[in-house]
Amino acid sequence: MKPGIHPDYHPVVFKDSSTGDAFLTRSTIRSQRTIEWTDGHTYPLVVVDISAWSHPFWTGTQRIMDSAGQVEKFHRRYGVRKSGGAR
Repeated sequence: MKPGIHPDYHPVVFKDSSTGDAFLTRSTIRSQRTIEWTDGHTYPLVVVDISAWSHPFWTGTQRIMDSAGQVEKFHRRYGVRKSGGAR
């Protein structure tokens, strides 16, 4: 590898905001937040909304993410399609 052209690749902890699960990996991402890991070292912390611990595909459960009535808002804006079958 040529020196000086690659980004810094360092250990980073990613934490799922909904479950609290975390894992240590390597990344080029930067973060101002830090966390002390089980090995006693301090690493940058990146909080993510969804990971394998909370994603419906991996957990087998469906969560309702939107409680603001987006379907009703869509129907008000564009109307409800009349059922007439496929043509």
